[in-house]
Amino acid sequence: MNDLSEHTLYEGLKDGIPIFLGYLSVSFGFGVLAVSKGLSTFAAVMISLTNVTSAGQLAGLEIVAAGGALIELICAECVINLRYALMSISLTQKLDSTMSVPRRLICGFAVTDEIFAVAYSKTGSVGVRYFYSLMSLPLLGWVMGTLAGALAGSLMPASVRVALGIMLYAMFIAIVLPPASKSRAVFTACAVSAGVSVLVAVLPALSFIDSGYRVVVSAVLGAAVSAALYPAEETE
Repeated sequence: MNDLSEHTLYEGLKDGIPIFLGYLSVSFGFGVLAVSKGLSTFAAVMISLTNVTSAGQLAGLEIVAAGGALIELICAECVINLRYALMSISLTQKLDSTMSVPRRLICGFAVTDEIFAVAYSKTGSVGVRYFYSLMSLPLLGWVMGTLAGALAGSLMPASVRVALGIMLYAMFIAIVLPPASKSRAVFTACAVSAGVSVLVAVLPALSFIDSGYRVVVSAVLGAAVSAALYPAEETE
């Protein structure tokens, strides 16, 4: 294992503040959307407390609202959140000797795109104190934003709830557009996935595919076509 990390608890809290602020606003939209789909405030908060994955939660919410099967929900979540497993594997190379297996499991629960990026960018190794403090504020912001959005959504007119719920979809578009404009592989994966999703939704012959499986089929086909057309170059 690596030597003990020099990164402190205070440093982790400081690095987590920008993520906290971003999660607070994004999860507010999820809370509003969850209430508009018929979920209770408690259910919305518990989803954010136990998942911490914006794309996965949004897809799962659509499946739950549509009355989808449990296996459909599981398949969709596994495909959408597979990247977190890859991030966690990569992050293990940065952990110091304070990271026992139970602690790794706790840290793995909190790995998100932003937390991974910040932790991985630190010089040297990363210890349990730094990672625990880094993940604490973002998790708090994610849950607090969901609670605020759910409470606000329960008091808003339906038209306002729908309008605010759209901002979560707008966030995903804002995330995808910059890399898609710079990478043909990303653009192809997004275009194919979107096209397949539209075809499944509008073609009567494909109406037997539920919304959850639609996510799985679209993501897998999009990734497969992109990988076939733009394979990653081998490196030494």
